[in-house]
Amino acid sequence: MTKQETLARREFLKQLSAASVAALGCAGARTWGAPESVVLHPRAKADSCILIWLAGGMAAPDTFDPKRYQPFEKGVEVDNILSTFPAIDTSVDHIKITKGLENIAKVMDRGTLIRSAVQPDLGHILHSRHQYHWHTGYVPPLTVAAPHIGAWMAKVLGPKNPVVPPFINIGQRLEGVGEKEELKAFTTGGFFGSEFGPMNLPFPEDAVRSVQPPEGMEAGRFSNRYLQYKKLIDQNPHRELISDYQQESMLRSMDSAHRLLQSKEKHAFDLTREPKESYEKYDTGRFGRGCLLARRLVEEGARFVEVTTEYIPFVHWDTHENGHSTVDRLKKEIDQPIAQLILDLEAKGLLDRTLVVIASEFSRDMMIEGVPGSNAKDQSRAASKTLEEPKHYGLHRHFTGGTSVAMFGGGVKKGFVHGATADERPLIAVKDPVSVMDLHSTIFTAMGISPQTVYDVEKRPFFATKDGHGKAVMDVFA
Repeated sequence: MTKQETLARREFLKQLSAASVAALGCAGARTWGAPESVVLHPRAKADSCILIWLAGGMAAPDTFDPKRYQPFEKGVEVDNILSTFPAIDTSVDHIKITKGLENIAKVMDRGTLIRSAVQPDLGHILHSRHQYHWHTGYVPPLTVAAPHIGAWMAKVLGPKNPVVPPFINIGQRLEGVGEKEELKAFTTGGFFGSEFGPMNLPFPEDAVRSVQPPEGMEAGRFSNRYLQYKKLIDQNPHRELISDYQQESMLRSMDSAHRLLQSKEKHAFDLTREPKESYEKYDTGRFGRGCLLARRLVEEGARFVEVTTEYIPFVHWDTHENGHSTVDRLKKEIDQPIAQLILDLEAKGLLDRTLVVIASEFSRDMMIEGVPGSNAKDQSRAASKTLEEPKHYGLHRHFTGGTSVAMFGGGVKKGFVHGATADERPLIAVKDPVSVMDLHSTIFTAMGISPQTVYDVEKRPFFATKDGHGKAVMDVFA
């Protein structure tokens, strides 16, 4: 990492910390201008949402938007390379995706493919800034801690099942990985309070431990500790340092956790209860098991579940070198579980009311950082103008001009494509571009939440989409 990038990240974190402190001082979120019941929410098309987050920058030309294919050959000019995987047929005649996604290809007739999602250049094109923007709808830094999109659903819609946490995050460690503080900044309930934040399950196979008393502590003793903890908070002499709203929110989140530990729904967290034949269809790794856990949780009434391949700098989809071979490996991890998730939700009668979204913070290009004309610093490790080694074969640079988002269930059209990118470089969106704000509006609309939903924070309005200007892409709905 360069000195310039390091300084940029430090400033980003410093400003986010200030925002978090400001959020703790707010008097509590409430609807601005009128009671919440006055907000005209759209009729919900879905009751639950699963976000499949391919963290690190999924290259659309190597996944859902195939272009001219060029196999590796030493000496080939890099600017001739658009896709490093050939196109394959799907279950829809007019839709092709790329080799390695054969199972997802078979279920494309159940969903919509947006090929014209665009992201802004946010100065330094940093994963942390773009992931914060994608997950909250707001560009950091802010004077308050912006809630994650899952926290909005938890707050506005409430739990679908009062025992099951409405917002669950699967697969991302928030400790022991690079940029952990940046990840924590948006993996939160923000100013809504901890009761609307995520239940974090970094290792799905260990999720059952989160709904059991600590090892060596029986349930009765754990309940007593919980009650004593509530008493300590109530008697805290420094209560004035944190708002009443935030303290009450913390206690409500503890109440919810206590109910879950005593419920039958906690068995949904135990993957060993899944039939062996079904389990094996998902068992491609931690991500695959995360998809299985998400399905089990939605069956029990989870409102919003995010499943991620996990963001670690220069690992997984953050392909600054070895792009082709890395994506080839990742496809083996994601293809079967994602397809099986769609098939299982359908077989269980849940797909129509569950919105599944597959997304990433931006795409990638072999030649362009950002968009044409951007002065963003090139972060690629593949500087040669010709291919000399296989490790330089892949789409390395951060590209914000056009990427793909797949959506299944939740009222979206089946076998449909919205928007398009250019057939030749630059691969920018040339038809019906969809901004992050409008994509959020589309997701919110599917879930029955108005993009103009607003709460008062520190006597200022804070909208579900920036300034309430988000417009849903109604073209994607059946």
